[in-house]
Amino acid sequence: MTKRNFDIVIVGAGAVGLAAALSFARDGFKTALVGSLESRRDGRTVALFDGSVRFLEALDLWPALVSHAAPLATMRLIDDTGSLFRPPPTEFHAHEIGLDAFGWNIENVTLLEELATAARKQDGLTLISGMAAGFENVGDTAWIGLSDGEVLNAALVVAADGRHSKLRQQAGIEAKTWSYPQSALTVILAHDRDHKETSTEFHTRNGPFTLVPLPGRRSSLVWVTSAENAERLAGMDDSHLALEIERQAQSLLGAMRIDCPRGVVPMSGLSVSRYYAPHLALVGETAHVFPPIGAQGLNLGLRDVASLRDAVVDARDDGRSPGDEGALRQYQRGRDLDVRTRTTAVDGLNRTLLSGLLPADFLRGAGLLAVGGIGPLRRAVMREGVQPRIGAPRLMQRSA
Repeated sequence: MTKRNFDIVIVGAGAVGLAAALSFARDGFKTALVGSLESRRDGRTVALFDGSVRFLEALDLWPALVSHAAPLATMRLIDDTGSLFRPPPTEFHAHEIGLDAFGWNIENVTLLEELATAARKQDGLTLISGMAAGFENVGDTAWIGLSDGEVLNAALVVAADGRHSKLRQQAGIEAKTWSYPQSALTVILAHDRDHKETSTEFHTRNGPFTLVPLPGRRSSLVWVTSAENAERLAGMDDSHLALEIERQAQSLLGAMRIDCPRGVVPMSGLSVSRYYAPHLALVGETAHVFPPIGAQGLNLGLRDVASLRDAVVDARDDGRSPGDEGALRQYQRGRDLDVRTRTTAVDGLNRTLLSGLLPADFLRGAGLLAVGGIGPLRRAVMREGVQPRIGAPRLMQRSA
């Protein structure tokens, strides 16, 4: 049996897994990343909030990404539910909280390609394209069995292998899952009018319809709607789909053209009972999944990585192992409130849109009016949405 030894092994080569591998290797840990680096265009983008940009800057990754991204200087909310308690459109401006932009929107495939390029060049990082077949605790370390029979030995294993994680299941960590009667249509659009660095979210009875800027006169769309309507839209030819999108967007950006392959993502959620087991930490969608509303998913996953990095570096500074129980408890404390709060907020917003009940409409409308009209509350909500201040990981904090 062939066995290789590492300080840390990351399983899963999505954006969160790649960011974890680069972070630990740059901090001097002997690191391995297990997973394929291949990617494909699927019409999906990610809005990287200010804290995530700070993290990528700390890893010297942002200069390669910024030219492919568009700033989100303004966020506009429009209630299109037809509710009796419909509030007026509300706009939030990044300069109100001292930022040039709330974040930057970039195509998923571009982010993955740039992270993969950096990983191939990173000293101290071993890339393994095989699949992880098993996880086992053995004394003071963990073993990861690969599909080709090789075994990796590490003080800490980071599970970034997604919502159906085998490592999470083998470690005995319980996961609660749920689904919604919705799917999200994702596509990238070209349009006649300038988006003016403004992200616009229409709240409809079937879920949010969100247009997010990309460089030039291009935007990404996440259209959350009924599962049946999402399949109907996905089956349209490009010209008819573009017209349907323009109508739903109230011609805000003028005539539209489809600019990439489209995707349909069923809406679901997942939460875990805990974020670690002996010698194992969960990050990204291995630990939490919720609807693509408010651009929280990947930003939350990158906060997982930055928080775990802090715990592991602190352990090393104290002469302890990366997989030390105390380090993993520190990670649990740092993530629990943040993840639970955002999962509850996103789930609650989505369910109030679907309910159609007058009390739910009233509460949602009153909440938007309060946030839009009360200055201190407005700024507090904006700051919390972009980057929580309490317990923010060190590499995500803005310098004074």
